[in-house]
Amino acid sequence: MIKNLANFQKKVGINFHNQKLLTKCFTHKSYNPIDNNEKLEFLGDRVLGLIISQNLLKFFPNDKEGDLDKKLASLVNKNQCAKIAKDIDLQDYILIKNSKNNTNIENKVLSDCLESVIGCIYLDQGLDIAEKFIIKNWRKYLNKSLITERDSKTRLQEYSLKHYKLLPIYKLIDNKGPRHKPLIKVSVKIKDSKNITATGNSKKEAEQKAAKKLLTSLKLL
Repeated sequence: MIKNLANFQKKVGINFHNQKLLTKCFTHKSYNPIDNNEKLEFLGDRVLGLIISQNLLKFFPNDKEGDLDKKLASLVNKNQCAKIAKDIDLQDYILIKNSKNNTNIENKVLSDCLESVIGCIYLDQGLDIAEKFIIKNWRKYLNKSLITERDSKTRLQEYSLKHYKLLPIYKLIDNKGPRHKPLIKVSVKIKDSKNITATGNSKKEAEQKAAKKLLTSLKLL
């Protein structure tokens, strides 16, 4: 039994102006081949990508494009979206053909529905409300990325002490650029590893990035 969409609006804290649009965003193409949520999904996917990309630039201002791209992919892929869809019980509202109950809806349908909900929020409420919805539901995953970034030095130290009883060795290689925005290059090495280098706008940042790169090369991230 599909729950009344008033429950969904209460859950997300949004009162939609266009109730027909809201119903449409939960309508799978198997339920209605003509008037369904595919175009809203298309739009929501782009809105989601924009908002997450914007926040990644804010959280990781010194990351290269390739690193940002990997983080973006991990945050907006189908499995991640399906997980968030389950967090807010979207399966209870989806209109899908030949489903007596919605407990076994596949991840792709859940993911697509979440993107269509974002598209619906954008059209009905505007970009600011869509961003609030996205940040609210993605916050813990964005924070997890940030914690991983900041905690790399500690993790490398713990690994090196556990396996070799030695601390990682960090060396300053270069310090250039203006005083208000220096560019500092450091290297890090543990026993039996290669020297790994990274740059940052502070020694601390450069060391964290170098530690993360070494952890990645050791397949520990």
